[in-house]
Amino acid sequence: MYSLILDNKFIRSSFYPEKEESTGFKFEQWIYEHFGYFSLPLKTRFRPYWAFVNRVNEIEASYKAANDLELKNEIRIDAFSKQQFDQEDTIARIFAGVRIVSKRKLGLRHYDEQLIGGRLLLKGMVAEMETGSGKTLTATLPACCAALAGIPVHIITVNDYLAQRDAEWMKPIYEFFNLRVGVVTPGMSLEERRSAYRCSITYCTNKEIVFDYLRDRLLLGKRPGFIQAKLENFYSKNSLLQSLRLRGLPFAIVDEADSILIDEARTPLILSGKSDDSYENKMYLDALDIARQLERKKDYTYDSSQHSMRLTEEGKQTLENLVEYLRGIWNHRRWREDITTKALNAINIFHNDHDYIVRDDKVLIVDPHTGRIMPDRSWEHGLHQLIETKESCKVTARNEPLARLSYQKFFRRYYHLSGMTGTAREVDRELWRVYRLPVVTVPSHRPSRRKKCPDQLYSTEEKKLEAILMRVKQLNSEGRPVLIGTRTVESSERICGYLKRDGLSHRVLNARQDKHEAEIIKEAGLKGKITVATNMAGRGTDISLPEEVKELGGFHIICTERHDSSRVDRQLFGRCGRQGDRGSYEYISSLEDNLLKPYAEKRIFHILKSFVHNNMPFGKELAIIFVKLAQKSIERKHYFMRWNLMKFDESMESAIAFSGEQE
Repeated sequence: MYSLILDNKFIRSSFYPEKEESTGFKFEQWIYEHFGYFSLPLKTRFRPYWAFVNRVNEIEASYKAANDLELKNEIRIDAFSKQQFDQEDTIARIFAGVRIVSKRKLGLRHYDEQLIGGRLLLKGMVAEMETGSGKTLTATLPACCAALAGIPVHIITVNDYLAQRDAEWMKPIYEFFNLRVGVVTPGMSLEERRSAYRCSITYCTNKEIVFDYLRDRLLLGKRPGFIQAKLENFYSKNSLLQSLRLRGLPFAIVDEADSILIDEARTPLILSGKSDDSYENKMYLDALDIARQLERKKDYTYDSSQHSMRLTEEGKQTLENLVEYLRGIWNHRRWREDITTKALNAINIFHNDHDYIVRDDKVLIVDPHTGRIMPDRSWEHGLHQLIETKESCKVTARNEPLARLSYQKFFRRYYHLSGMTGTAREVDRELWRVYRLPVVTVPSHRPSRRKKCPDQLYSTEEKKLEAILMRVKQLNSEGRPVLIGTRTVESSERICGYLKRDGLSHRVLNARQDKHEAEIIKEAGLKGKITVATNMAGRGTDISLPEEVKELGGFHIICTERHDSSRVDRQLFGRCGRQGDRGSYEYISSLEDNLLKPYAEKRIFHILKSFVHNNMPFGKELAIIFVKLAQKSIERKHYFMRWNLMKFDESMESAIAFSGEQE
């Protein structure tokens, strides 16, 4: 299997290489899924990897005296037969060469542990590497191996900032081997995108590459064969080959693999076009006006499992009475209930500075995983237009779905898929069940000196904010830089108000200040700096510290409320204590945080809140346990959402295959 993946001739023989979905019997898949998972410890033993590291070190010693030209000749891929490309000695020679080039060009030498990480990626695994251990540099090892063999490499990360930063940072290594590097970012033209994907190595985000793939699938239609496409390219100026963006899905390295393959896999990606029969603005105004006349609990309730409002029977009757004199869709029961439910969602669930921001008379969605704006994205089925109407913005045309694809389905189509992250062990079973990716934890080069401070939990939001302010003052007086992590734009700006009130100088990093991201991150680790940030300062953010700060105790991080996944919290805390430096972190949260809102009306919640408020013995400890259980419950709920989406995809694929149509 592995030899096949790395066979350059095999990849090039395909017109648009991508892996077929497994069509084995369900019982056969079940056996492989469960027995394969429990046999993983045998496949991921470390002894062979240390032997490989020793071999790389030996070859590196023999290459050290070589000048640049001699080094290029030594590891020239043309000298290797393609049948031997997957052999350990060949890979060890390339790894040794890349290591030397990195030291010469960037001043960075791969640690032995990074060599192991690179070898795991080349074997199609997920390398769990401690935050700050140099995953960006690790990716250059397998990327060079595949690219030197002529295989297009996609390095996929969570946001545009990291894609551009990593491509520019690692470019000197690739250029030494005459490998072209491309970056795909929003706003690029078709030609710019095609040029980037035709580079040896392409850095991009998960959203950009999936939507480009969907656009290619629309162009491919019934998908002509390789010879037919070549002939068309020969006699036609606007051939199919010249219109496609990607060169297939041969080889991918996913950075922050758990975020992309797990957290973002709950929502299918839908490519849309403008609809010709969009609703009139008056209909949206009527829907919002009617929704505001309905009473909560009596006419509608919140369904936490669907994250949506639901009309009660009494509410449906009230709605019928309210629209008695209206015409059009209001005469049809199903249609009026559907648009009213969406209006209730727009009013009660989707909030400004939380789920979206308003800029230049536009509603811009904020990515809940990264805290970044998604300018080209919109909610479907009229919800986006209802929110625009609610915020008194210009109403855009409604979009009509053209193609749909889930992350699970997309990434399983890569011939060779691997990933790296600092937080994978909690989801190792799901990564195996869905993507057949084993997770291997790579040992740290230096022992972690990150210190956890005791959790602080308060009964109200106000008490929490005052406690955060006191803690920041204390740390600021010591000269230590502080990062205050929040979940939403609204929360970050509220904390800023408290800091301004007490005259504490600070910077804020959220979806409104995204243009100043690089500058804010560069200064965040300086002595006495205070930074308030959403998830934008989480995954992949490398905050460097001057020596004087390290001596004071390093970077300190305050998490102001727990996220839906404990892995996101761990990523935030991973911004401190990196590469063996000193650092510390703590939770300062309240029982009024967003995580606990679904439990706000339950009796046990009110009992625990009174325990915390009255400082009863063990009250705070019991409440902290309750908060952790609530977080676990949401993680489990999201797991089933992803699993159901995957099963729905599989059933849809069967239906499409039966009908003979494209997805």
